[in-house]
Amino acid sequence: MDALHKLGEYEIVKRIIGLLDEMPDIPVTFGDDVSAIRIGRGRMAVFKTDMLVGKTDVPPGMSLWQAARKAVVMNVSDFAAKGIKPIAFLVSVGFPRTFLESDVEDVGRGLNAGAREYDAYIIGGDTGESSDLIISCTVIGFGSERSLVTRSGASPGDVLAVTGTFGETSSGLKILLEKLSAPTEIKEKLLKHVYLPKARLKEGLALARSRAATASIDSSDGLAISLHQLGSMSDVGFIVTDLPIPPEVERFADIHGLDPRDLALYGGEEYELVVAIKTSLWEKAYRATKMAGGTLTKIGTVTKERKVILKMKGEEEKSIPFRGWEHFKR
Repeated sequence: MDALHKLGEYEIVKRIIGLLDEMPDIPVTFGDDVSAIRIGRGRMAVFKTDMLVGKTDVPPGMSLWQAARKAVVMNVSDFAAKGIKPIAFLVSVGFPRTFLESDVEDVGRGLNAGAREYDAYIIGGDTGESSDLIISCTVIGFGSERSLVTRSGASPGDVLAVTGTFGETSSGLKILLEKLSAPTEIKEKLLKHVYLPKARLKEGLALARSRAATASIDSSDGLAISLHQLGSMSDVGFIVTDLPIPPEVERFADIHGLDPRDLALYGGEEYELVVAIKTSLWEKAYRATKMAGGTLTKIGTVTKERKVILKMKGEEEKSIPFRGWEHFKR
């Protein structure tokens, strides 16, 4: 029997799913960002649960308020990818016995701030003693089967697009975890992406309403892994021809002799949306995202061949491996 660090998170999930009976007539299959059950008249109750653990998910310098808020954002981001608005959260928190009363209050305030930021509420949960901080959030929302954007609808020829830019969080984590230096003017910007992540909920809801998106995933495990997961569920591949990398990441990479593309592709803890868009509806999707206050950038094309390829202008193509954030392998 293999130890868990040899299996990795995705293989562990695969093993568990293989032992479960799938609910008959389930509208969202295993492997997507959310789960759902039909409630009649084309409507669904949509669920998501995600867990934050102090040792693996709370980097140095992150306050308990920020950690609790992040636990909420992690869940909202998956709802954003499906175009579903979160309504309410149940939260279970494990506290180490060494925590102070003020620590508990910071967690409570962070949870409330995260939920209210996305117009949702914490409505209950559970607490217990644990050896590390654990915050497990379960979120519920409702939507129509027609509007929910799964991971499995992309088709060859679709536009591959993303919200936002990439590389800030992985750069910020290198500052915190590897003690790499950065000029003050860019350090603060990079660390803000680590400490105060944003879920692209308005953009996700706008894309779902536009009916232009054929498939969608959030990039919390890194852009490369997200592309592989989206491709696997849709039985397609991708050619990436552009990577939206901000100047701060370019400069940080230059200072330390890093490849900014690696920072953009193989990070994690980023909560952008990675979407496939019908070519004929690109302008509609772009306008809808802009009107929602966000951005939508073309980065490539969906292909029939199940490969994830990077082919920048004037350069030879190269494979983008399945690599990024994965629990048990860190």
